[in-house]
Amino acid sequence: MAQQPIPKPVKFLFGGTSGMAATFFVQPLDLVKNRMQMSGEGGAAKAHKSSFHAIRNIISQEGFFGLYNGLSAGLLRQATYTTTRLGIYTTLFDMVSGPEGAPPPFYLKALIGMSAGAVGAFIGTPADLSLIRMTSDGRLPLDQRRGYTSVFNALARIVQEEGFFALWRGCGPTIARAMVVNAAQLASYSQAKQFLLGTGYFGDNIGCHFGASMISGLVTTIASMPVDIAKTRIQNMKIIDGVPEYKGSLDVIIKVARQEGVYSLWKGFTPYYSRVGPHTVIFFIILERSNALYRQYFMSAGNAEN
Repeated sequence: MAQQPIPKPVKFLFGGTSGMAATFFVQPLDLVKNRMQMSGEGGAAKAHKSSFHAIRNIISQEGFFGLYNGLSAGLLRQATYTTTRLGIYTTLFDMVSGPEGAPPPFYLKALIGMSAGAVGAFIGTPADLSLIRMTSDGRLPLDQRRGYTSVFNALARIVQEEGFFALWRGCGPTIARAMVVNAAQLASYSQAKQFLLGTGYFGDNIGCHFGASMISGLVTTIASMPVDIAKTRIQNMKIIDGVPEYKGSLDVIIKVARQEGVYSLWKGFTPYYSRVGPHTVIFFIILERSNALYRQYFMSAGNAEN
């Protein structure tokens, strides 16, 4: 018998709140990743030699809570991007599922995952832009810092100083990254979970989900980092005399590879992977638990009354 679906508004709510909860744990890693991706720009290649070097510098110069700069933007990003992405994905998933809730074929899962990621990325770009700028601000000289006090201050000032459509600067690479991330996560998580279950040492439980999520995080990191660094630099660039520093994602990738070395396209690999893995694990554990509790206390009560 197919399991009764959870109402769509509840799916959106659980998706967003699960993402926001996970962000509290991984925000410092997101900040370190962004700082390292920017560290080779403008001749500042020696700014951060490693993740530990970046963390030590941030704490010494900005204090421990400096690691949480941009948290408000990170939370708003999850509230917009993740809520939209997961809500659309689960809705489309239900629509294409077969009789009795049979899951759709793998290629269809990948397709709806990429579609949901693209729409979610477009909705979440303003918050993502604010996050990139707020987490990168501390690496700049005092006279060059933007000094946003919160994500809402950042959004208001961007509109005031650069125009409304500047909120979607870097939208193209942001969408491209979201599509790559969703496709990579879906494919690698599915295969990793299937492999772990096939060994006979794992059941379909938190241990299996944790292992599959960490493997998925590794594959996703390798696949998406060049697009991510392009997105980061485009969103953080300043336009001088009407001339942008980069023409697009491909221009960023070519310049980074030529000026800083090919391996710089994976700069910030450790904090990026350290963020993706735990965020995925925490996100899905909270989401699955929320769904289970909702079914137990609300849907079962409704069925009992009927």
